[in-house]
Amino acid sequence: MTDLLDHSREKPGTQRRADEAPAPRPLPLTGVRVLDVSQVMAGPYSCMLLGDLGADVIKIEPPGTGDQTRGAMGFKMKGPDSMGFLNMNRNKRSVAVNLKSEAGRELFYELVKSADILVENYRPGVMKKLKCDYETVRQYNPRLVYASISGFGQSGPWAGRPGFDLMAQAMSGVMSVTGHPGGLPVKAGVPVADIGCGLFATYAVLGAYIGAKNTGEGQYIDASLFEAALAFSVWDISEYWGRGTEPIPLGTANRMSAPYQAVKSKDGYFVMGATNQKLWLLLCDTLARPELVEDPRFKTNPDRLAHREVLIEELEKTFVTRTSDEWVEALLAVGIPAGTMYTYPEAFESEHGRHRQMRMEIDHPNEGKVSNIGFAVKLTGTPQEVRRHPPLLGQHTDEVLKEIGLDSAAIDALTARGAFAS
Repeated sequence: MTDLLDHSREKPGTQRRADEAPAPRPLPLTGVRVLDVSQVMAGPYSCMLLGDLGADVIKIEPPGTGDQTRGAMGFKMKGPDSMGFLNMNRNKRSVAVNLKSEAGRELFYELVKSADILVENYRPGVMKKLKCDYETVRQYNPRLVYASISGFGQSGPWAGRPGFDLMAQAMSGVMSVTGHPGGLPVKAGVPVADIGCGLFATYAVLGAYIGAKNTGEGQYIDASLFEAALAFSVWDISEYWGRGTEPIPLGTANRMSAPYQAVKSKDGYFVMGATNQKLWLLLCDTLARPELVEDPRFKTNPDRLAHREVLIEELEKTFVTRTSDEWVEALLAVGIPAGTMYTYPEAFESEHGRHRQMRMEIDHPNEGKVSNIGFAVKLTGTPQEVRRHPPLLGQHTDEVLKEIGLDSAAIDALTARGAFAS
């Protein structure tokens, strides 16, 4: 096998033994410092992803209460922190500092000088009021990449509104296509606006960081839940822009092809999709329903879309004769996409979920072993790892301050001036 490792930086005269394992490569963001000035979901999730890639993430939290999800939101555990907090804040250190105090801001500016990236998700205007906004802090660090996450962005008629996933889903149109035709309003079961915004913010931050490495100048990033939710509408808005037809809820169906949805079986439901003509013909053959091939209502994909309801009725006449597992096995055997409908516990504990390590346990000083969601992508050269458990509130304050050059006397002086008081 060709040796892809770069040995050019080894000391002259050194030679690796044939049986010696290569030194582990540092994670991609090793040496990058991130200030996580965010709470609840989108911001903390984005910063956790950066931490998983090796960044030194310092979570700046209000003294006394910390991130809202520690105690006021989510499901309580043995200690003071909720499961929601524990699931979004691994690989971080916590510094508790009062940004409302002059001493707290002075300390914050010192932290900014050592940072590469800052992520905040306060309501627009709050960071400026605290004198911690981008225009202020860039004076201390021109190469800083500064990301603001909010409900509706930093400008526009809705900018001042409080932003939560529910509002973003409703006002972006996501809820208009979720659920069943004629049914009550339904939001997506997972917080797509929150998590989506966290993902979009992460890719923007990394792109801006690469740019800052090249130019020496950082930049400001404005990310919102509203725009993240809109960005997911690629398929749905295509129907409106392409055909002038306003998209409506379709349950589990797909607006571009049929059949592609959940269907009823002998013991419940399963999902399947015959998304092109080849698969449609194969499905008819597997079901032993040759008459469906000749039915003018189902000849082409546009025909099947136009007669979706009657199409599913016809297919379910056969599907209800066998169990979901039997149909999934039969369809997969001939190359037709199909799958079982699992609950979350079933998905995480499935054979495949376990193989992909999507549930892991980490050690925590209060909780003992605590479950965490595994890494959603795997890096083979620099595999991610949990280097730090979700931090206790203010756990690393002294540690981080000493790293930026403050001695005990300086920390005591800041304490006396209210830098760490709630």
